[in-house]
Amino acid sequence: MKIGINKFLALAFSAALLFGCEATKNANNKQKGAVIGAGSGAVIGGVVGNNVGKGNTALGAIIGGVVGGAAGGYIGNRMDKQAKQIEQEIPGAEVERVGEGINVTFDENSGIYFDTEKYNINEKSRDALHKLVGIFKEYPDTEILVEGHTDSAGSDSYNLTLSKNRAQAVTNFLVSDGISKGRFDTKWYGESQPKYDNSTAEGRAKNRRVEIAIVANEQMKKEAEEATDEN
Repeated sequence: MKIGINKFLALAFSAALLFGCEATKNANNKQKGAVIGAGSGAVIGGVVGNNVGKGNTALGAIIGGVVGGAAGGYIGNRMDKQAKQIEQEIPGAEVERVGEGINVTFDENSGIYFDTEKYNINEKSRDALHKLVGIFKEYPDTEILVEGHTDSAGSDSYNLTLSKNRAQAVTNFLVSDGISKGRFDTKWYGESQPKYDNSTAEGRAKNRRVEIAIVANEQMKKEAEEATDEN
């Protein structure tokens, strides 16, 4: 599970000063992070989320929903436990704890992948998704963003359709296995959001991926606020 600490983005730092509160950023070296400020965390998180979200909407969704303060720490603790379970039960998945959420990436080297030019869920992926369902049932107070991405081979329109079919296949499988449809938001971006170099075979394989963002729903946020107000 990746956790990194970098300096605050200048924009977020200015926002923290504007709102008169402290803020921190939890990020890796690709500027994936979350701002967890006392009181103004959600506002600053939205500012940085919009910035990061231009290149990675899963991370943008996580950062943009930051609660901040003690309540944010409460949510983060719950997410720590869930992230560890995903990492343990689905070896090969890239699990990143980002602020108050979790970003999970499944590519051709991980537990959930697709055969070339296919979007049906293969047997190995079914096993991994069944495990993911068990974890989602254990932590019901979350919302889940599923995203489909491809490499740059093929036309833009073909890749957009392929990423759509793959993202929807994952969502449909999770719903059919018992997770409420209302918890999901499904998006697809074709080749428009590469994370790796498409000029290499390894980079293309990593870009053929499904990403999942896991964030607190309103019920968890309310629980966090009530729990921390009592202390």
